[in-house]
Amino acid sequence: MDLRTTPPNPQRRVTFSESQNLTEQVTILTITRVVLHTLYRTIYPFLSVFSRGLGVDLAQLSIALTARSMMGFLGPFLATIADRYGRKISMMLGLGLVVIASLTIWLFPSFPVFFGGMMLAMLGNLMFIPAMQAFIGDRVAYEKRGRILGITELSWAAAFIAGIPFMGWLMARANPDKAWLVPFPVIAIAGTLCLILIAWRVPNNRSQIPAQGTGIGTILKLLAITPVLAGLGFAISVSAANEVVNLVFGVWLEDRFALKLAALGAASAVIGISELGGEGLSALLSDRLGKEVAITIGLITSVFATFILYFFSGTVAGALTGLFFFYLGFEFTLVSSLPLMSEVYPAARATVMALTIASFSLGRALGAMLAPWLYNLGFLFNLIAAIVLVFCGYLLLQKIHPAGKDDQAARNGDMSSLVA
Repeated sequence: MDLRTTPPNPQRRVTFSESQNLTEQVTILTITRVVLHTLYRTIYPFLSVFSRGLGVDLAQLSIALTARSMMGFLGPFLATIADRYGRKISMMLGLGLVVIASLTIWLFPSFPVFFGGMMLAMLGNLMFIPAMQAFIGDRVAYEKRGRILGITELSWAAAFIAGIPFMGWLMARANPDKAWLVPFPVIAIAGTLCLILIAWRVPNNRSQIPAQGTGIGTILKLLAITPVLAGLGFAISVSAANEVVNLVFGVWLEDRFALKLAALGAASAVIGISELGGEGLSALLSDRLGKEVAITIGLITSVFATFILYFFSGTVAGALTGLFFFYLGFEFTLVSSLPLMSEVYPAARATVMALTIASFSLGRALGAMLAPWLYNLGFLFNLIAAIVLVFCGYLLLQKIHPAGKDDQAARNGDMSSLVA
């Protein structure tokens, strides 16, 4: 097991002789994220199966899922592990928690254990993902980082397109009373294999000067840095813009076309394809265009989609076209913003990425609060709110910039300014 620590040098670039190892490491990490996202996303399409198997109603199950989402606010505090002790340590701890949670639910099937297991698995996600993103930020030059991070983000769509159908296929062949348990041993086995591969093939990069002091102190200092604060505001604005439409599009389709099953089934396929397209396009284009330009194009696409949704939604095809471009623009924006945020303060890279993820969660929560109220006024108000929030995101984008060559503290990984 390779637990050595190899401090990153921001001026260093991955050489040709190292590129094969990096490709292998990125492949392992991307597969691991497919496993994690499959566990996260499997519950949603099979809510009724989990509800019957656990002996609870949908309202109780919804409370468990809401509590799981709220765990995202703990991410920044957990991310200091990666900045202090190394990326690999944090990734292994996080993945280990997911394996333990899955095994516990499988061995002790009950709603309280399921509830606790979902919380534990979410904590594992919150430890793994920012550490993985920081690991790539350490190893890959900023000019090429969009492609690599974009490849790892394909795992989100891959879980929806491949992981969930595979789980559904397995669940359909199980005893109906036990079908809800099927995903957990599968995730535990797959997670264990990924854990072994990470322990074997991934080095333990960390900041050159480890974080000192408490996680709270580091976070408070980071919030005083303008590009970091602007980036978090950007994440809140953009995710809220997505959620004010995302939460009500199903109801809107049902109200407008009275084709609930057909329309929602088609919408799910459209969303899956658009997610994959947004992630893939970001991997291909964000480095070539520049992160800020790519993000701007994503925001413009989202606004363009709102006009399609309003002016060309007289048919199901027109409505689904608008939804396709809306989700495409959002996913392209989100994935393109990750490499930019990974460079705003390299000395605390994992903590910055965790704060970004928490901000996306906060934006979704704010959007979810606004969406029903706006929809009662009319779907047009949801679209207007989305445009306003996207514009706010664009204004904040102007304040976000990667740490420049003249930023001595960031270049050297100097945490002294964070712990003074």
